[in-house]
Amino acid sequence: MQLAERMKLVSESITLKVSAKAAALKKAGVDVVGFGAGEPDFDTPAFIKDAAKAALDKGITKYTPTPCFPELKQAIADKFSRENGLAYKPENITTGAGGKACLYMAFMALINPGDEVLIPSPYWVSYPEQVKLAGGVPVIIAGDEAKGFKLTPDQLEKAITPRTRVFLINSPSNPSGIAYTPDELKGLADVVAKHPQVIVFSDEIYEKLLYGGLKFVSFATLNPALMDRTLTFNCHSKSFAMTGWRIGYIGGPKDAIDAINKLQSQMTSHITSFVQPAAVAALTDPRGAQSVEQMRVQFEQRGQHMWERLSALPGVHCVRPQGAFYCFPNVSAHFGKSINGAKITDAISFSSALLECDHVAVVPGNDSGFDTHVRLSFATSMEQIDKGIDRIGAFLKKLV
Repeated sequence: MQLAERMKLVSESITLKVSAKAAALKKAGVDVVGFGAGEPDFDTPAFIKDAAKAALDKGITKYTPTPCFPELKQAIADKFSRENGLAYKPENITTGAGGKACLYMAFMALINPGDEVLIPSPYWVSYPEQVKLAGGVPVIIAGDEAKGFKLTPDQLEKAITPRTRVFLINSPSNPSGIAYTPDELKGLADVVAKHPQVIVFSDEIYEKLLYGGLKFVSFATLNPALMDRTLTFNCHSKSFAMTGWRIGYIGGPKDAIDAINKLQSQMTSHITSFVQPAAVAALTDPRGAQSVEQMRVQFEQRGQHMWERLSALPGVHCVRPQGAFYCFPNVSAHFGKSINGAKITDAISFSSALLECDHVAVVPGNDSGFDTHVRLSFATSMEQIDKGIDRIGAFLKKLV
């Protein structure tokens, strides 16, 4: 069968190959320590699940308005106002089947062929692929590990061209675990403000997971010129441990939101009907904030512990995680070594050998712009963290 030409633009996921191999080993009964999870290991809070059950019992199983019930748009607008200082009205809100779908629809609605999208690296694997599918050109701005991977205003200024359409910022970050301070973000915002043709996609899905007393600030609040030029992305997946529920949302200028809704009306129409009351409950019930904070405290403890353990391994150095639930260590000191006849040349071969020999699953950084690094999620127990890093230490000793 002949496929569409656009499929040639999309890269095959290296991450999925490693994940498939780990799954096969587990199915065969092998004790695999998995550090690949991009989701909280906590259960969705009971009161949120109860709201979905009640919705089912009430028969909320039919079509809803595009993109959702008015009550959910209002709850999201209130959340943005209350927590982020963003004065969005319900007409400035849309929802989608998870943060990923929201980003994809926004690229499709706002990118023209040849438009450049600036993406700091390391980056989430789907960003450049979605840009390419929309006909845009991903322009990667390489982060400097010595500076904590953080983009500087000077780097951003130099990267902007007449073709630049979007600047994409993700803080706290997947995969690096870094988070910008408000002052650092303000420096970037002031650069964007000088270029009227540039709009901002601010991916804020990890906003609740910050450590070390770091304060979160929404990008659109940092310069008066940016409120009408920024789309703010968020979702329930990370904050409320609701990855499988597929609830994402966007706040932004009405014309952009209307365009996304128009697109969605021909795609999914709306997010699942009976999850919408649960999404409202998560944002409005005080127990939501309590459950988020309980989870955040545990993630902070785990992240500190994983970072300390990784940093103590020979030839491994790692930027300290400030948010999200990832460590992104540099393992390139071990490239050129071999194990069982297999040579380690990059993050992919490192990850493959580690999984094969010592049954630890990590995510190679190749898909994120850094073939020298691997990503480990600390969305798992302390026991699993210690077991896995003990195995990584044993693996490194076997390399020759």
